[in-house]
Amino acid sequence: MPKNISTAKNAEKAILIGLITKEQTAEKSHEYLNELSFLVSTAGAIEVKRFVQRLERADHQYFVGSGKLEEIQAYVEAEGIDVAIFDDELGGSQIRNIEKVLKCKILDRTNLILDIFAQRAQTAHAKVQVELAQYQYLLPRLTRMWTHLERQRGGIGLRGPGETEIETDRRIIRHRIALLKTRLTDIDQQMTTQRQNRGNMVRVALVGYTNVGKSTLMNLLSKSEVFAENKLFATLDTTVRKVVIDNLPFLLSDTVGFIRKLPHGLVESFKSTLDEVREADLLIHLVDISHPEFEDQIQVVTKTLTEIGAGDKPVIMVFNKIDAYTYDEKDPDDLSPITKKNYTLADWQETWMSKDHMPAIFISATEKTHVTELRELLYEEVKNIHAIRYPYNDFLY
Repeated sequence: MPKNISTAKNAEKAILIGLITKEQTAEKSHEYLNELSFLVSTAGAIEVKRFVQRLERADHQYFVGSGKLEEIQAYVEAEGIDVAIFDDELGGSQIRNIEKVLKCKILDRTNLILDIFAQRAQTAHAKVQVELAQYQYLLPRLTRMWTHLERQRGGIGLRGPGETEIETDRRIIRHRIALLKTRLTDIDQQMTTQRQNRGNMVRVALVGYTNVGKSTLMNLLSKSEVFAENKLFATLDTTVRKVVIDNLPFLLSDTVGFIRKLPHGLVESFKSTLDEVREADLLIHLVDISHPEFEDQIQVVTKTLTEIGAGDKPVIMVFNKIDAYTYDEKDPDDLSPITKKNYTLADWQETWMSKDHMPAIFISATEKTHVTELRELLYEEVKNIHAIRYPYNDFLY
């Protein structure tokens, strides 16, 4: 299995590399690299420098231009850089070409996310999911660094006539993938049985971008102690708790956070985790309103929900971290048009957020601001679902 990129005792020095293209503006590139930097920090490495180049499209050979690569190579050699991390997915040939020039470890955004998932995986279920996604990522990118894999399987007759070491490695990894898929299928069936055994209680699932405060809100609503940390993907395994508001019980689940360019292999591997979302009766879409690009994050989550078949679920929009929200106050003499950077919380509440068809509320989970109002709103929404499902259980209300 691939190793994590660093340890706490010996943090690796990393450089970040991104592009400005026709599809990705300078502002977007800067935002994506900021998120990549957070990923690097979560993985345990240290960002020391960024390199950004303006190109029409990524170079098929080196991702960046040859001149920019030479500049990066000089910096890597002079500063003793351990790892170069690219903000887009690289092909196998690109990785090999770049490695030959930079002579350091090369990771792309997908590989980095997989590494973080590997660090965060605690249960057997999560570990199998992550290992499967890692091998699916590695298979088309195999290089001779993986020739040690043949020692995992011995015996006569495994190597065909004229078969190269790398072909042997591919076959071994395909065999491992098949075993992991079988194991995951068994685990998925167990998880399905567990969900069926929960009875017919209304199910509510917390969804949102990574690091928006889902676990904190879970702890608040369920009065439980779910691991919460200011790092990306603090939660991998789905946590389900029974919550009772007044006299109305329901099940609340905390799920893995979404992110831009979430590796497809992870979405596939985490099928059973995402089934909690697919089978939910109601979604709480938690948003970090203090993040400068929270509207883009909403779009990422909405798109992912649609992709996994949960786009038609009823949703409560919960805008969290109002205690951390800041805005640029406009000078009275400034006659330039008002931008979103000048919006107060009251301004945001008058936009599409309150005018959409779904309920919306603004809270601070850490400060417990408007949490009572959220409980009341949640109670009403769950009660409506329960009343439709059990029309003769009026005594509950």
